[in-house]
Amino acid sequence: MEAMDNNNRIDINTFIPGKVICVGMNYKSHILEQDGRFPEKPVLFAKASSAIIKNGDNIIYPSQTTQLDYEVELAVIISKKMKNVPESQVQDYIYGYTVMNDITARDLQKSEGQWFRSKSFDTFAPIGPQIVLKEEIGDAQNLTLKSYVNGEMRQNSNTADMIFKINELISFISMSFTLERGDLISTGTPAGVGIFMKEKKLLQPNDEIVCEIEKIGILKNIVMKEE
Repeated sequence: MEAMDNNNRIDINTFIPGKVICVGMNYKSHILEQDGRFPEKPVLFAKASSAIIKNGDNIIYPSQTTQLDYEVELAVIISKKMKNVPESQVQDYIYGYTVMNDITARDLQKSEGQWFRSKSFDTFAPIGPQIVLKEEIGDAQNLTLKSYVNGEMRQNSNTADMIFKINELISFISMSFTLERGDLISTGTPAGVGIFMKEKKLLQPNDEIVCEIEKIGILKNIVMKEE
């Protein structure tokens, strides 16, 4: 559940989303680094809210996988209950934005045919470093987003590259089920993830992964081997 300060603002330090809804294959560059097949509709999946960690917390590398990957994503936080909301009214239901790192066990994702487990291990959803109100962001459809592993830039793109834009995504989701205050929607990642590089560059224990989005800030986490 969300926690609020005295000004009714959501506190990132204690914030746990009610629902964590993610969008797959939503950047043109990310499609092109895979098979080039563009989706006709948004591809949705969920992550367990228990996967949420914050800036500076450790990402745990579980023993069940040997292919741990990163994805910098812009995450949208819903401000109030919404259902069947048209695109033209979606902005009235957005509270603000944060950075999310969609951590994935790629071998499990591929072998199991569904994504929930591979993306929902504890610590697989770092968010932060803060929640920025939509009024302070301005045009969220024109933000630079980057990721780095041990100082090496891996991803460098702009939210303008989304296939399905923010308003369209949230409207689409609301046509299926109710969204409530504190729900989090992560909007996809651009090219540069480790699994699709010519020579795979997947995460290893002790790696430092940095995700950065313009006007929001830097989300930094260290990968630690499961004890």
